[in-house]
Amino acid sequence: MTAAATPPPRLALAFDFGMKIIGLACGDTLTRSASPRAALRASAGEPDWRAIARAIADLGPDVLVVGTPRNADGTPSAMTLAAHRFAVALAARFGLPVEEVDERWSSLEAAAGLKAQRANGSRRRRVSREDVDSAAAAVILGRWFDGEGRPFAASP
Repeated sequence: MTAAATPPPRLALAFDFGMKIIGLACGDTLTRSASPRAALRASAGEPDWRAIARAIADLGPDVLVVGTPRNADGTPSAMTLAAHRFAVALAARFGLPVEEVDERWSSLEAAAGLKAQRANGSRRRRVSREDVDSAAAAVILGRWFDGEGRPFAASP
């Protein structure tokens, strides 16, 4: 009997999509750890595609992961369609597989984690909105590592 082949590690880049700020995090399937990256700006909901292209070129991810916001009951929210359109645009522009992950409460979880870091002294500087959004992207990526992702569909 032969052991099943272990798939090669994959590098993932996650996005916490927002109309003004897009949080970023990266990680790999080998360590299953997610690290926040510097957040990117958006203008009136339009992402800074050049900055996204630079991040993708610098990191060389195998897959892109987008947090899809939903209401507490799982129904689509006002931002669901915008995040889904962003996922579609990522796939079209960069030719990489894109998966979506339910991002409910990721910002709250991220903010609580950053607040705890400040309280225990492991984080000295003030927490900005960009910090929270990139930490939320790390939460989203952690969920993807846990198997919560799904390839984006034609409709949200």
